[in-house]
Amino acid sequence: MEEAQRLDDEPVISKKYSACSFRRLQDMVPARVVLYFLSFSGFLVSFMMRTDINIAMIAMARLPPPSPYAANASSSPMYCYDPANLTDALASDNITTVEEGEFDWDATTQSAILGSFYWCYILSQVVGGVLTQYFGTKAVFGISQLATAICSLLIPTAAPIHYGAVIALRSIQGIASGLTWPAMYAMVGIWIPAIERSRFMSSFQGFSFGIGLTYPLCGFLIAHFGWRVVFYVTGSIGILWCLVWWLLAFDTPALHPRISASERRYIETSVGNTVVGDKGLVVPWRSILTSLPAWSIGITTFGRIWIHYTFIIPGPMYMKTVLGFSIQKNGLMSGAPFLCSYVSSVFFCYLADVLVNNKLLTLTNVRKLFTAMSQIVPGLLVLAIGYLGCNITLVLIAWFCAVTLITASYAGAMANVVDIAPNLAGPILAFAQTIHMTASFLSPIAAGILLQESQTLENWQQVFWLAAAVSCGTYIFFQVFGTADIQAWNYPNRTFPVESLQPLQPCKQNGEICKNNSDAAEG
Repeated sequence: MEEAQRLDDEPVISKKYSACSFRRLQDMVPARVVLYFLSFSGFLVSFMMRTDINIAMIAMARLPPPSPYAANASSSPMYCYDPANLTDALASDNITTVEEGEFDWDATTQSAILGSFYWCYILSQVVGGVLTQYFGTKAVFGISQLATAICSLLIPTAAPIHYGAVIALRSIQGIASGLTWPAMYAMVGIWIPAIERSRFMSSFQGFSFGIGLTYPLCGFLIAHFGWRVVFYVTGSIGILWCLVWWLLAFDTPALHPRISASERRYIETSVGNTVVGDKGLVVPWRSILTSLPAWSIGITTFGRIWIHYTFIIPGPMYMKTVLGFSIQKNGLMSGAPFLCSYVSSVFFCYLADVLVNNKLLTLTNVRKLFTAMSQIVPGLLVLAIGYLGCNITLVLIAWFCAVTLITASYAGAMANVVDIAPNLAGPILAFAQTIHMTASFLSPIAAGILLQESQTLENWQQVFWLAAAVSCGTYIFFQVFGTADIQAWNYPNRTFPVESLQPLQPCKQNGEICKNNSDAAEG
């Protein structure tokens, strides 16, 4: 009997020990770290599903998509290479998928397919902010990713039916993807203390990894398995990510079933009363639309997007027509900076937190400093590129530095979205993105107009002058009106809580977390 009783007790002891060990392992990984990787991987997967068609289109369309600037390319002087070697340069890439295209889609049709995503993407920004206020980030972000993934899986079936079906699916993807940014910004305001927000914002650079990984991955899949597999792979990855997100993401620390008591206490104490835990908080759109700090974010990031898309869209054409790069070298040189962008964003965001935590600069000055780094310096570098001529080494160095410095904005104006109104980060981002994402259309359109006659170096210099002027000029607005102070309309009835009037500086006393320095003194 005693032996049987002992054997019965052993599994219980083992289970208790295993549960205790598992709990201890959970406590070693803060919930904020898990949220960081969910955010990073979420944007990575989102941009994989967004950009896969850009390279798949080469294999889908029967004829290669002509350049929007190629009308007079044959008569334009090639600046840094001999035009007689142009055929050999293109042949060295050995791109056979162009001749194996399946659909008779002309350039206009292809542009309609690719552009349908971004028009709808802009239109859904404000909707994303509103939906997040009512349903929370977990539902909005998760469902938007799921819808995007399902559309990716359906594109191979829709393409043979009619190109209009592909446009419809891409439009749905654009609407869904437009919800993701406002949703994640809203979660940052609830989960991440102010002194950690700059570092957390680097997780948004998952989109750079998404772009950087998508092109080589899709190229490999198309070469070995055909273009359809591209959409099956990215769509499947998207669905798998949604399952992980639904299991591990929670709207607030209070709803998280596995968060440690100390971490939850730290977050809630650090965030303090700047966040109202009510999803149904009415969005004060009038206050947002008349707020100079909110407008300063939208206007200055318009300049950042303008110069960024100068590198992304017409930039590769500059590498081809002026520098004479082959397609393969062009893709490598154009894509590599995006992989470096994540590293640079982590560095800038970490440096911003160090400056704030050590009280070397105020939070407002930190935001302005890094915004200037992301716009003024790249503006000067893009201008220099146009005058470096055929010194390709210096051109590439300036190119890399400009693209990587642009990511400093995630420790600057982009992080400022959460600073001025943590309760309303989603709607504010939606408002700002509605403004600045228009630059994703206007920047390449302006370049096309300036290069319409010819693609001489002199015309490219005009493109770079315009990009520099927009990037530097829009920063002035943020320098004058930008602030990290929480706005009164962040709170219901525009009433500042008493606790929020004191600086939230988490400290520890006898193992417990206190709200601010005065608490420690009273203790």
